[in-house]
Amino acid sequence: MKIKTRLAIAFITITIVPICLFYVSFLMLTSYQREAFSRSYGLNEQVDLFATNTVQVFDRLTRRNQEEIRGALNQDPDQFGDTAFLDTLNTALLKKYTYLIVRRDGQILYSGGTEEESGLYDRLPDYKEGEHSFEGSIYLDGDTQYLIKQEDFRFKDGAEGSVFLVSRFQNYFPEVRFMMWELVFSGIMILLFTGMILIAWVYKAILKPLGQLQKATEAIKNGNLNFTMEVDSDDEIGQLCQDFEEMRMRLKESTEEKVRYDEESRELLSNISHDLKTPVTAIKGYAEGILDGVASSPEKLDKYIRTIYNKANDMDRLVDELTFYSKIDTNRIPYTFSKINVADYFSDCVEELGLDLDANNIELGYFNYVEEDVMIIADAEQLKRVVNNIIGNSVKYLDKKKGIINIRIKDVGDFIQVEIEDNGRGIAARDLPNIFDRFYRTDASRNSSKGGSGIGLSIARKIIEDHGGKIWATSKEGIGTEIHFVLRKYQEVMYHEEDTDH
Repeated sequence: MKIKTRLAIAFITITIVPICLFYVSFLMLTSYQREAFSRSYGLNEQVDLFATNTVQVFDRLTRRNQEEIRGALNQDPDQFGDTAFLDTLNTALLKKYTYLIVRRDGQILYSGGTEEESGLYDRLPDYKEGEHSFEGSIYLDGDTQYLIKQEDFRFKDGAEGSVFLVSRFQNYFPEVRFMMWELVFSGIMILLFTGMILIAWVYKAILKPLGQLQKATEAIKNGNLNFTMEVDSDDEIGQLCQDFEEMRMRLKESTEEKVRYDEESRELLSNISHDLKTPVTAIKGYAEGILDGVASSPEKLDKYIRTIYNKANDMDRLVDELTFYSKIDTNRIPYTFSKINVADYFSDCVEELGLDLDANNIELGYFNYVEEDVMIIADAEQLKRVVNNIIGNSVKYLDKKKGIINIRIKDVGDFIQVEIEDNGRGIAARDLPNIFDRFYRTDASRNSSKGGSGIGLSIARKIIEDHGGKIWATSKEGIGTEIHFVLRKYQEVMYHEEDTDH
């Protein structure tokens, strides 16, 4: 909602709404008071406290009490000489602004009124004078207005008795005044309630987002990006806060990426330094042995020189990985794509790998299930790097007395699938999805004590994905691991059709 719309709604809320609410509350309160008045005093119809004649109201207020008194008189008139009994009746009457007077042979036997009202006794009608039944009433005017209802009877000893119900008119008006106070109170509450709602609405819509924006700006100024701005509004301020939150998220991602990159770079340098130190130490040791004459025979000399050569190759490989890693981060891997015959290419790879694996007492199996003319578009050098990295990773973690590595080339429709299987220690299921992440190591399958930069499989995944393929792994602990990757075939027919269309 736009801010202009909010201001218009605020104007309506603070002017028209209170008037409407006050009118509704007036109707509800008067209706409630009428019902409550009729229910409390046993009236059969609702009474309009502002319009009804008060004499008529008081005439009907004590109707239920009149019936109770008349029933008591018929049952035992001598009860009206019992003060305790009369106190009970009077207590009920006082709740209706009425009190009880009982007279016996012209003498006041009981009065539930105050001493100030004793002057009223002389003005009471005599026995059998005027309306001597509750069905009628007497109105006495003066400083204080009274409505008197009289019921005459005889005690059991024949004495004349009269029961008077005296209602004070002035006591009726507090009911009206109370309702007026209720209306005033409800009006004040409506104004307060409307104002509070309006303030809360404005605070939530404008002030709260601005406050959040201020806190967020302060947090970013102090270098804290670990917070979230939650703004539900879609007005101008809400949109500003949403844009600010998006900026914060991008800034946080950039910062986290930089921190992650720095950590990975430090880890890589640490791994490379550690792995370079091992062959350097070996080269120095064997070179010193040659200089000191330890290699006394041609066979020992040849062994020392070959070892130095192999360690130098390890160093070269590590330096090459470091160089390639820097190219991955900048997406500057130099690819040279060309058509490659699958059978011939992997046959040459296996032949080259076989020499090194055989020297390490590792059996290499090769199984080609594709046709001789199947071609792919790939970078031969980088694809060879993928195979070497996978094989190298397998060799590091072979734990059987007789190591076995099998390479299978399969035809799977529009793709060729390469499977490289070993009989190593295997990888735990919880670690399997992460083995292609850079520097990820597990106790079961990738241990820093085995050497390596920790980026071999991540490099393999990058190259395969850049070729439009996919790579994944399956493994069983204690049995071995199998790395799979697929590459799309080169479809000669498709290219001919495209040339025909042109």
